[in-house]
Amino acid sequence: MNKFYSLIAGVFLWCALSSMVSADEPLVLAVHPYKSSSALIKAFSPLADYLSQKLSLDVELQVSTSYQSHVDRLGNNQVDVAYLGPASYVLLVDKFGRKPILARQLINGQPLFQGKIFARRDSPVDSLQELQGKRFAFGDSASTMSHLVPRYMLIQAGVGTEKLSGHQFLDSHDNVAMGVLSGDFDAGAVKEAVFYKYQSRGLKVLATTPSIPEHLFVARSDLATATITALRQALVGMDVSEEGRRALASIKKTITALEPAEDADYDVLRDIFSALPRGGVLP
Repeated sequence: MNKFYSLIAGVFLWCALSSMVSADEPLVLAVHPYKSSSALIKAFSPLADYLSQKLSLDVELQVSTSYQSHVDRLGNNQVDVAYLGPASYVLLVDKFGRKPILARQLINGQPLFQGKIFARRDSPVDSLQELQGKRFAFGDSASTMSHLVPRYMLIQAGVGTEKLSGHQFLDSHDNVAMGVLSGDFDAGAVKEAVFYKYQSRGLKVLATTPSIPEHLFVARSDLATATITALRQALVGMDVSEEGRRALASIKKTITALEPAEDADYDVLRDIFSALPRGGVLP
């Protein structure tokens, strides 16, 4: 029975591909700069190669210069496919309207993830309320787990940024962890994987974020319907082949598959953002 469904899926993909209009320009796959450009090029190149083979198209991999430029490029249909964090996706839809969702990632089979607000292990601070008058490190201003969700949690705890002695955006999750470890900041916020990466160096958890839907792949709104169909089929089917599994593991070792997703899956973030000043885009 599994072979039968695999055959049907293959026929469906072939039909979608055969109806696509060939283009002189490559299909552009863009990634937000959550790591260095060199690290991201290395991580996502196997995916670009995989899609190029499956779609019989040249796929060009690009790393956007910032989270905001990443959202704007996709919003203005300047890239064909973008890998987005959930916060960036919600901000994208709010500013530009809905775009076709291709797939979202599953980490160890799960479509949700969390973040940590943390301090140094030797810090006297043990709760979010105790951060009043302290220095806080955020990542990028459009980051889900190193800014927007933690910012919401601080507000809920009665510690808006006006009650901090200072706060700063350090661009990446790793920079946040290092900033707290070095003593430049009293606390910070990162996704769980980064916290666990640095925990043994002397960090402790102050709070854990709510569970948020995972990162996803989104297409530009005017991409050919046949191309969107083929992309969805190729991405959702990655875990059934060795080549696909290797490409997923190159992005992140714990990605086990990609699954279909809907815009409504991200309503939980919209509820959080509604409590933030200026719709969540904060200085």
